[in-house]
Amino acid sequence: MDSSNNTKLELIEEIKSLISVDGTVTHINPNYLEYFEIDELEEIKLELLTKKENKNQFTTDYVNELFEKLT
Repeated sequence: MDSSNNTKLELIEEIKSLISVDGTVTHINPNYLEYFEIDELEEIKLELLTKKENKNQFTTDYVNELFEKLT
């Protein structure tokens, strides 16, 4: 297996983990990801990481706001 194929498989695994609810189960057919090129997979991964980070920040802000209202 060449390094670009290995990198592609690693990216696919990372994407599957990012789109799963609990980090282990992915409800997407990973075969669809095989059709993307490495640069497209990297872009998908970056978008998912950004969305996850934004969601975490929103949750933190929301919890902090609730805490302030309750204290």
